[in-house]
Amino acid sequence: MARGRELFRYCATRLALAPLMLWLIASLVFLLLRVAPGDPVDAVLGSRAPEAAKAALRSSLGLDQSLWNQYFDFPSKLVHGDLGNALINNESVRSIISKTLPASLELGITALIIAAVLGLAVGFSGIARPEGKLDFAGRFYGIGTYALPPFWAAMLIQLVFAVMLGWLPVGGRFPPSLIPPEGSGFLIFDSVISGNWAALQGSVRHLVLPACTLGLLLSGVFTNALRLNLNRSLKSDYVESARSRGLSEVQVVLRHALPNALLPVLTIAGITVASLIGGALLIEVTFSWPGIAMSLYESINQRDYPVVQGIVVAIAALVVMVSVAVDLLVAVLDPRIRY
Repeated sequence: MARGRELFRYCATRLALAPLMLWLIASLVFLLLRVAPGDPVDAVLGSRAPEAAKAALRSSLGLDQSLWNQYFDFPSKLVHGDLGNALINNESVRSIISKTLPASLELGITALIIAAVLGLAVGFSGIARPEGKLDFAGRFYGIGTYALPPFWAAMLIQLVFAVMLGWLPVGGRFPPSLIPPEGSGFLIFDSVISGNWAALQGSVRHLVLPACTLGLLLSGVFTNALRLNLNRSLKSDYVESARSRGLSEVQVVLRHALPNALLPVLTIAGITVASLIGGALLIEVTFSWPGIAMSLYESINQRDYPVVQGIVVAIAALVVMVSVAVDLLVAVLDPRIRY
C-alpha cells in the first residue's frame, strides 16, 4: 500500500512537471529565434523590397510589437492549440506538422527497432567471455558507431548502396512514378491496408537506407548500455547465489542477470528518442526524407518563426511524453526504485 501511494505521488509529480518543461522549452526557442541573425520579413519579401511593404508585413505578423507582447501572445495561442501560420506560404503550422510528422515517426520507429535489435545482439554476443575477442569487438562497435558523424555516415552509405551498387533509391520517400496511398500518412501501413503492393514495395525500398543508417548510428548506445549493466549484474550477489545453487551459466544469464540488465536499457531507449530527433535531422536532409526534421531545417533557413516554434514545441512534447512514459514504466517494473 505504501509503495502504491509513493508510485502515485511520483507519477503525479512527473505529469505535473511536463507542462512546465514544455513552457521552458517554448520560451527558450522564442528567445533564441529573436536574437538570431536575419529578418523573417526579408526572407519572405527579399532584402530589396520597398520599406513600406516590409513595414506592412511586419505589422500584419505582429513583429512590430514589443518583445514582451510577442512573448505573451505566443503561449496564450499555444494553450488553445493555435500554432499560427507559416510566413512563406501562409499554411497552418498544425497542417505542416500533421503532414510531416508521420514520415518522421515511420523513419524513427523503424530506426529505433533496428538500433535496439542490432545493439542488444552485439552487446550480448561477448558476454560468454568477458574481455575476450567478441567482447572487445562489441566495445569497439559501441564506441565506433556512437562516434560516427551522422552526415558523413549517411553520405557514405548513400554512395555505396545507392550510387555505386544501385540497389536502393538515393533519396525520397516514395517512387515519383506511383501515387501514394491516402490515409494515416504512414505509407507502409496505408499500403498494406489498401492492398497496394507496388506502393508497399516502393515505400520499403525508400525507407531501408535512411532507417538502417540512423539505426546503425544509434545501436552503439544500446550495445554499451547492455554490456555495462550485464557485466555489473553478473558480478552481483544474487547471481553468485544462483550459481551456488547449481544453475548453468545460460540459466544464470537468461533468468537472473539479463532481466535486471535490461531495465536500465529501457531508460536508455527513452533518452535515445531525443538523440533520434537530432540524428534524424541530418539523415532526413541527406536522404531528402520529407519529415518534420526536414521541415524544421528549411524553416530555420527561411527564418519562419511560427513553423520553427511549432515544430520544436511538437518535438519537445513528444520527447517529454516518451520520457515520462518510460520513467513510469521503469518505476512500476523495478521495485528497487525509491521515489
